[in-house]
Amino acid sequence: MTRIEPERIRLLNARTFASGQYILYWMQTSQRAFWNPALEFAVDLANERGLPLLVAFGVTPYYPEANLRHYAWMLEGLRETAQALRERRIGFVLRLEYPPDLALNLARNAAAIVTDRGYLRHLRVWRRYVAERAPCPVIEVEGDAVVPVEVAYPRQAVRASVLRRRIHLLLPRFLQPLQEQVPRIQADFDEPSLDPTSPEKVLALLEVDRTVEPVDFPSGTSAARARLRRFVEENLPRYADLRSDPRQDVTSGLSPYLHFGQISPVEIAWEVSHIGGPGAEAFLEELIVRRELALNLVWYNPDYDRFEGLPRWARETLRAHAADPRPVLYSLEDLESARTDDPIWNAAQSALVRTGRMHNYLRMYWGKRLLVWTAQPEDALRIGLYLNNKYALDGRDPNSYAGVGWCLGLHDRPFPERPIFGKVRPMTPEGFRRKFG
Repeated sequence: MTRIEPERIRLLNARTFASGQYILYWMQTSQRAFWNPALEFAVDLANERGLPLLVAFGVTPYYPEANLRHYAWMLEGLRETAQALRERRIGFVLRLEYPPDLALNLARNAAAIVTDRGYLRHLRVWRRYVAERAPCPVIEVEGDAVVPVEVAYPRQAVRASVLRRRIHLLLPRFLQPLQEQVPRIQADFDEPSLDPTSPEKVLALLEVDRTVEPVDFPSGTSAARARLRRFVEENLPRYADLRSDPRQDVTSGLSPYLHFGQISPVEIAWEVSHIGGPGAEAFLEELIVRRELALNLVWYNPDYDRFEGLPRWARETLRAHAADPRPVLYSLEDLESARTDDPIWNAAQSALVRTGRMHNYLRMYWGKRLLVWTAQPEDALRIGLYLNNKYALDGRDPNSYAGVGWCLGLHDRPFPERPIFGKVRPMTPEGFRRKFG
């Protein structure tokens, strides 16, 4: 068993330890009580300093692009996390407060702040903001990548093959179980907090977009682990052959749990890696290499959510064909309501709106058809991200930006030139039907 690899730990400022009442773990990305390196580092630090540990989570109604669907699912998962922390003798505070301000307010009585890692632009800004203003050390611990992004590759990777070899060489070091410790000092705080066991009451206090309804899809670490067990038993043996077939949904369904940090990718990879076989190999490629290619994108490319973030060849060819005649131009309202002449696309969009999920192969086809139905390639990217981030449980995620970007040439190679797509890989209704009937 191992504790935490040094490469996962990063000091964000140069403050000395304060004479605080507790160690503060400012939880944001890793919303779980198990297989959580940031939490375990905080436990170690609390035991070393002879202090209790307090975990704090701030809920802001202004989280970028989040709506009722996302908040409801997240709060349901936090209900279980709060209970598990209490059972581990760790304090938990939930407040309706801008997350960096919550961290700084609680830092007044903290000896140090530990936080998990965020890759997206606003998450990195939040951590810098806290690190610059906190009166104590702020330590960031990576817990949602199998191989930390800078260790995997020192710059943006143009495609998966660039990362694959390096990650495979590093897996023996980073794919290890995490030993969990009990804090020596039991948390006994009188800090104001909302009741995490009543997500409905917390939701009632939030002024958020309520036009996207919650979905009937279980949330939390226990649900994630149950889904992982079912996947391993029922679908992993068929995954290598059928993972791209939307008629045979053999995918794991774990992406929402990974997005909200309710389960560790290291835990998933550890379980699957001991099974072996073509299914496990194919699944680990998606879970580790492809997922961490998306982390690499948002970490190194400041334009990860903009047209300027696409490869030069893709931007040039799409702009060169921007004036090509389109068979039809659909409005955002038509697209959002699944009112196109393509029943495959309509089915994919309707499933996204209704269930918050879409099969990955369908998502690729769905994104590429937007190029055909919008006046400019910039519109295709913008609308694709808008629809995905609004309705998908796992939207607003590095995989979202990498996946929609792939539809416009990101992490891909040039193909023979054709109208509208230029040299970007095409996908057509005819090709889809030939493949799946």
